[in-house]
Amino acid sequence: MKKIVLIICSILLIDQFLKIYIKTHLELGGRVSIFSFFWIFLVENPGMAYGFFLAPGYYGKIFLSISRFLLIFFISIFLYKNMKKKSSNFLIFPTSLILSGAIGNFLDSALYGLLFDTGTICHKTSHKWIPYSGISKINSSFFYGGKGYASFMEGCVVDVFYFPIIDTNIPNWIPFFGGYNFQFFKPVFNFSDFVIFFGFVLLLIFNNKIRNIKIF
Repeated sequence: MKKIVLIICSILLIDQFLKIYIKTHLELGGRVSIFSFFWIFLVENPGMAYGFFLAPGYYGKIFLSISRFLLIFFISIFLYKNMKKKSSNFLIFPTSLILSGAIGNFLDSALYGLLFDTGTICHKTSHKWIPYSGISKINSSFFYGGKGYASFMEGCVVDVFYFPIIDTNIPNWIPFFGGYNFQFFKPVFNFSDFVIFFGFVLLLIFNNKIRNIKIF
């Protein structure tokens, strides 16, 4: 159990360090080229992965934050029970990765509105998301109950990695798609997203090894 706790804590530290450092050093939409196919690119995502929403607007944001909390709660129970039963590490390790990533993104949505002085906010009448300008600073009065850019559960998830491995214009002579720009991989994501994805990939890879495990 100690090893799993250490894995989860390590992932959270890496995830939060990257997000906080980049948010306090880049403007929204700012980017830094590491390689031609790898950029640090600061965007804020009020929805789920790749910008999907459970419901639009402010109330959709709150519903998503609560849903993230409930998901973490159930995954934690699932992981704890299987650790107590000493289930296979082929199940426990990927599940701990998924839990780590879920907690990482939940911390953004739950606390970043309080932790930072600026961030993307939702206009509660028009339900449109309003970006900010400049570089965010940590709210110095956060630990004393001071207000940040939003309330509890109203923060946006910080995404930082952009991998335009392929970025090309499709020739005009190609029917239907000619003249369009094609990018792969276009979505901007964060370390938590990657860890969640990797956890699911491991579950698929180890499917044959965990298929007969009684997991509940």
